[in-house]
Amino acid sequence: METLTEHRPVSGLVVYGFLRLVRVSQARQDALVASLTEYCRSHELQLSGVFTDRDASAGPASAAFTGLLYVLALPDVYGVIAPAMSHLGPKAIAAERGRWIEAVGSRLLLVRKPRTAHHSISRSGPVRRRHPGTTRVLDAES
Repeated sequence: METLTEHRPVSGLVVYGFLRLVRVSQARQDALVASLTEYCRSHELQLSGVFTDRDASAGPASAAFTGLLYVLALPDVYGVIAPAMSHLGPKAIAAERGRWIEAVGSRLLLVRKPRTAHHSISRSGPVRRRHPGTTRVLDAES
């Protein structure tokens, strides 16, 4: 009889980080890498590297993102982790990059979930309505 999974060594899922850092201080860069590292540690993920896009004028196929796509094609790679969706670039580029990540069979994990707030007017004034948006792929309990 085999032992339960909890009694066998299981390695973490392999992920790669992606940061968009245009005119960012070294302290800010270190803090963002630390946030990715901590998220991976707390969710039992193995952060195998971080790709950094520093060119604000780069399109969706920047050198850093192209490199990321190559490693996502490696066996046993689970996905990409970013601090927020904005690290994939402006909205149109981020959406395209998100589709490319999914197309290679990987997951996109975000440390911070996107904020979605919609405003409407009522008789008593503006009311902020929150609608469920995209959430983290992994909850804090996982």
